Amino acid sequence: MQPGGTPSWVIRENASRPVLLALYLRAVLGIASPVELPRIRDVGKVGSGLAIDQQDLLERQWRDWWAMTVEPESHPSPVPLELVDAYETEVALPVSGAEVLAVAIVPHAEAARGWAEWSQSSYRSASAARRGDSYRAYAGTIAEHEREVGRRAHSFELNVEVLPLATTGVWWIGEKTVAVTDSLRSDAAAFDDAIHPIIAELA
Repeated sequence: MQPGGTPSWVIRENASRPVLLALYLRAVLGIASPVELPRIRDVGKVGSGLAIDQQDLLERQWRDWWAMTVEPESHPSPVPLELVDAYETEVALPVSGAEVLAVAIVPHAEAARGWAEWSQSSYRSASAARRGDSYRAYAGTIAEHEREVGRRAHSFELNVEVLPLATTGVWWIGEKTVAVTDSLRSDAAAFDDAIHPIIAELA
């Protein structure tokens, strides 16, 4: 709450490097989940597939890592984390329960890190081109919601990950985190329409 007891809201927009790395590795490892979230653009499976039981284990371990990556505060690891050397300080996996994933991601380290850097740079350039209108975009949507419901918005937090996904849209990827296609974020009117139901659900 703000001073005086008025509701407050916090929206953080980013193209987080850990999220980008996880999605790149999801694509090259042929991981299906989360099934509702589209693939990233122009990146496909690399190499031959694992045996079915190993692929299932890989997917489970990736899903656990994904949850920790998207919202680490809500999904802490039950065991200590250990850095994967090939990723320097960028990827840390549980010391137990992530063995298949830890082996599978090593061959893709250079490509994954390069792609994540390129994607993050593209987001920063697009964000700069919007000339600081991010706050106004969200504030305008909240003000519209307040007019519709006839009250102040409830206090809430929302994380918005702007990602190079192959399908345009908005998807919940955590309790307070959504993924938004970069092309949608660049279309002010379409983004306002897409983010409004998310704001309405929280506020």
